[in-house]
Amino acid sequence: MSDAPKGLVFNIQKFSLHDGPGIRTIVFLKGCPLACMWCSNPEGRSTTPELILSCDRCIGTDECDRCITVCLEGAISKGEDGTVTIDRARCDGCGDCTYVCPSEALETSGDWVEVEEVLRIVEEDDAFYARSGGGLTLSGGEPLAQGSFVRALLGAARNRGIDTAVETSGLCNWKTMKDVAPLTDRMFFDIKCLDPEKHERVTGVSNAKILDNFRKLRAELPEVDVVVRTPVIPGVNDSERDIRAIAEFVTDAGGASSYELLPYHRFGEPKYEKLGKHYRLSHLESPTDARMAELRQVAALA
Repeated sequence: MSDAPKGLVFNIQKFSLHDGPGIRTIVFLKGCPLACMWCSNPEGRSTTPELILSCDRCIGTDECDRCITVCLEGAISKGEDGTVTIDRARCDGCGDCTYVCPSEALETSGDWVEVEEVLRIVEEDDAFYARSGGGLTLSGGEPLAQGSFVRALLGAARNRGIDTAVETSGLCNWKTMKDVAPLTDRMFFDIKCLDPEKHERVTGVSNAKILDNFRKLRAELPEVDVVVRTPVIPGVNDSERDIRAIAEFVTDAGGASSYELLPYHRFGEPKYEKLGKHYRLSHLESPTDARMAELRQVAALA
């Protein structure tokens, strides 16, 4: 058996025009220590494969009970209205039910893959990278939660001349970040909020480690190209005071090649129901273009 590390990947998205220069392939890795209320990739939080149910595809248990029959854990049952019900606590993510579902209503989020498997898919679009200056971006989840796999993947990509980028929440072991940062062409580093109490309330974790890792990254590895990003969430961090505080922190910590403000969106909301989760920000609307322009001006002048 190979000793090469494997990574738990839940999606590989081709032809992306975001998250780095040019046309890019984004590899999404599972596992994230944060639980941001606005997370658009909730299927990336868990560190294990998990089941996704698209109720609109399910033909109902009156017509088919194959998933119920094949589930050895007894995690799938018939609901009161005849629809499929999943006991998430009992489901082990084995995926047996996905193979017998005739309507493909059941899918498994997360597959263990080797570096060569990922690079084979990435290199299918070499011609587009060459023409556009694109390449590979690692996202998640939190990719640095899978440090060994990420180091191996970035190292192999660099040996093949592939431009790389890593998106990180900044919450990881410093040694992992220190080892990974020199292997990538750029890092997108999220700083969501400086207020520690607010940060813990909306993400579930303290921001102390995140901010400390950013300081160390700029002090010990100043040559690394770092882009700071803040998702602008109405009612959370969309005040001028919030954005100014982050911009000033970044400057005081050593700066960044750029500071990007990303408007809140609800594109990930449908995923929550498929995972048996509740999306708590359905009432929010995206900030207007005018408001985003104002906040970007605040950030530029900080």
